[in-house]
This record gives sequence, C-alpha cells and structure tokens, in this order.
Amino acid sequence: MLVDQGISRVTGAPRWMLVVSIALVTSLAGALGIVRATNSQMDQVGRVSVVTPVLSPASDGFENYLLVGSDSRASATEGDEDFAVVGSEATSPGQRSDTLIVVHVNTKDSSVATMSIPRDLWARMGDSNTYKKINSAYQRGPDVLVRTVQRALNIPIHHYVEVNFSGFKEIVDAIGGVRICVPRASRDKYTGFYIGRKACKLQSGADALRYARARHLEEKVDGRWKLEPTGDVGRGNRQRAFMSMLAKDTALFLARNPMETSKVLTAFASAVSVNEGLDLIDLGRKLRPMGDGTSQSFTLPVDSDMSTGSFTFTLNNDAQPLLAFFAGLATAPAVG
Repeated sequence: MLVDQGISRVTGAPRWMLVVSIALVTSLAGALGIVRATNSQMDQVGRVSVVTPVLSPASDGFENYLLVGSDSRASATEGDEDFAVVGSEATSPGQRSDTLIVVHVNTKDSSVATMSIPRDLWARMGDSNTYKKINSAYQRGPDVLVRTVQRALNIPIHHYVEVNFSGFKEIVDAIGGVRICVPRASRDKYTGFYIGRKACKLQSGADALRYARARHLEEKVDGRWKLEPTGDVGRGNRQRAFMSMLAKDTALFLARNPMETSKVLTAFASAVSVNEGLDLIDLGRKLRPMGDGTSQSFTLPVDSDMSTGSFTFTLNNDAQPLLAFFAGLATAPAVG
C-alpha cells in the first residue's frame, strides 16, 4: 500500500518544516487584505539563482516543487535552547538536506500530493557517476541536488523551496507553537524529543524541530521503550503529517490574530529561499488542499541495502507507478 498510514496514526505529528505553510500564510494574508505588506515582505525572500538553469521546463497539467530542509548550523548560537543537540557550524560543518519532499500540484483539478524522499536513498550525484546518499548532494549545491533528484526518480522538478533549521523554529514560534500528536509516550534520546503519554501537545519551535529531526523515535509499549521500526521512512511519514498540521495551525492563528500577520510573514521571509520567479502568493493558493486535509500523501517504496558498506535504500519495483504519477504520466496509485 503506497498511501502513507502515518498520517492517521500520528495526526498532527510534525513533519516538516513546513514551508508549505509559507504559501498558505501568504495566501491568507492576501485574503485578509494585507496584499501590499505581503508583497513587500515576500520581496525579502531569498532567491536561489543557481537552481534556475537546472529546473525542468513547464509541464502540461502539473507542477512539482522540491521542498528542502537544510541542516546547516551556520545560524546556530550557544544561546539557543537546543544548541547542545543541534550543534554548531564548527562541530557539524557544511550542510545536508535533512528533509526532502516533493509536492505535486495538478494544475487542472487543483489536487495536491506529497512524497518524501528518504535521505539514505542511494543515488548518482548530479550529472556525475559518483554514488552517495541523496542527502549529501546538497553539499555540492542546490543545483546538484535538483539534478540528483530528477535523475534518481526520473521526474521533473519545476520549483525549489528551502528552509533552514533556525528559520523553522522561528516559523513555529511566530504562530505560538504547533500541535504534535503521538499515539503513545514517545521520545528520541538523540534529539531530546519527549512526550510522556498519548496526547496532542502544543510544541515550541525548538521542540518541533526535535521531533522533525527524530530518526531514533521510541514508543512506550506495555511499559517498555521500543524503537519505532520504520526508521527514516517513518520519519518521512511524520514529516508530511506535520506539514498539514503546521498549515492548519498557521491558518487558524492568522484567522484569530490578523494583526500578527506581519510577524508571521517576517519569520517566513527570513527562513525561506526559493528559485527565481516563484510567486509565493500563487503557491499559497495552489497548496490550500494541504491545509484543509484533502491532499494525498505517499510513501516512496524502497528496499534496505547494505551492499555499499553502510545502510542505504534503493528503489523498490513498486515505486514505478508512484513515480509515473509524479512524472505526469499516470493517475495517482489506488488507495489500499
């Protein structure tokens, strides 16, 4: 079954940073009549010009957006409450793509679908013949990452959206926190995430980031802590569920606090970088299904592989129908 079951199991569980909400924030801001302020702040969003030449030309009937969560520590400071976990540029130099999600927008019927790419997927880097884990492609540049994704999955990427660690926390804090729901007591000793019972709990930006980065999530079953078995694939599931929850909480916050729109937009503008020519207001309108619960969420079928000398993933044969859909060549795989 290709449709992500993690959504219903951990409704509201964070995953990811969601950039997606950026769009929803800007869209709602426009609807509230704050168009002038919105456009002014969106002009401050960073533009990643290097990806422009490698993005795919327009496709008939659909668009694919690559959402990237960067794990760069460049903006981390010792005053951050999660500094001990996140670390600094000195202890973790460079940057990798901690999160990779493809958002597929059908421009004919306005439907939206998302698919996570496991960071340990084994892939050729850019146009080279060198193979590495796909998350390392970002170290060579966003353009290399885009080429790597397009080549590995054989799908077009039309637009690029990136959020950094610190920016993610600022976005969540700007809306007063995001609800994270867990089906039972959950923790990750590596990131410091912890909720001690089945609950939906409002989390700060730092706590949401702890959850979003969790790769060693444990759940308490019959009084004992047990490692959640789905690993990086499960993390992708939780990240996509979090995208929807962040979108909903952002829209709810702005509806209740319209005068706070400027603060929220400022957080988004400072946290996000996108390809040249991307209209975030237009993107917000297109991504509304992510906020109202009508979007689809898919898990990329992969197999575990140790042939490279370390743990990696390779594409499963069952991935082809899903990738054909994201390539605009087929309808969405059936649910169930």
